[in-house]
Amino acid sequence: MPRVSVVIPTYDRAETLPRAIDSALAQTIDDLEVVVVDDGSTDETPSVLADYDDPRVRPVVHATNQGANVARNTGIEHARGEYVAFLDSDDEWRPEKLEAQLAALEGRSEEWVGVYCDSTYELSGANDRLRGVAASALARSDDEPVREGGEELIGPILADEVQPGAGSTLLVRTDVAREIGGFDEELDRFQDPEFCLRVLKAGKLAYVDEPLVVREETGQPPAAVIRAASEQYLSIYEDEVERFEAEGYEIRAAHRLVVAKAYLSEGRLLRGLWYLRGAAASARQYPGLCWAAGSGVRRRPLPIVATIALVLGVLAVTAVERTAIVRRVLTE
Repeated sequence: MPRVSVVIPTYDRAETLPRAIDSALAQTIDDLEVVVVDDGSTDETPSVLADYDDPRVRPVVHATNQGANVARNTGIEHARGEYVAFLDSDDEWRPEKLEAQLAALEGRSEEWVGVYCDSTYELSGANDRLRGVAASALARSDDEPVREGGEELIGPILADEVQPGAGSTLLVRTDVAREIGGFDEELDRFQDPEFCLRVLKAGKLAYVDEPLVVREETGQPPAAVIRAASEQYLSIYEDEVERFEAEGYEIRAAHRLVVAKAYLSEGRLLRGLWYLRGAAASARQYPGLCWAAGSGVRRRPLPIVATIALVLGVLAVTAVERTAIVRRVLTE
């Protein structure tokens, strides 16, 4: 039995899949298997998998596309390792990723059932690098949240202060992943933190403070999908939301920020500003917020200019009316 089963769900990502598989095979531990779940791909994915002459690579094929969560759950079913680690097919791992995570669990009690690590984005353009530097600098001004433990992690995860990112950073005991029922196949978003919240019901999570995962920034679902998924996610944990907001965590406000950024990035300025009302934005989130607004302007420049002109016009009319009222009152 291998020590770790690496589960890679993939759909029509023949171009990036080899990088993900190769980074798993290049780990500094040898006792692993790589379960690649082809979720009904229509591109060259089958050919990519056929090129791997390595007994550690185990393809599993879905006849039709069923979604990433279903594919991850298929991988959990086929996993033979003591631990299961998830890797998205457009991300890659540093060679020492699994070794560092297993070392973090050594010597701990049985109640420590998993471990996650930090991640970084592959920033190639000058603007991307500038945004990354700004976010890193501003992050130092934030209070450092709790990053490992048990129930005390629920509040920070719900408030988006801690992002375990199960899709590529988490390593967890396989029996625990099965006992909690795998990933929620009904969620279109927030499935990673939701999975980790259920892991915390089974035990504690450790943390490796190193960016051992390199993510490729990809597109996101429509803002309306993110909004609906946020509402669904928070409704599932309504009791926990009430409890941890009473302790000072800004959970709903943090989710309003996520939705606001999604609308702003689509160029839907009024919707974005509406959700910014009551949103919680820390200093480290300003670059991302500005970037989302800038992306929206580039995507829909004319509608945004028209919206700004309309808002300014309304404000101007209101100001004139108020001035006229004041003058009439003063002359009476």
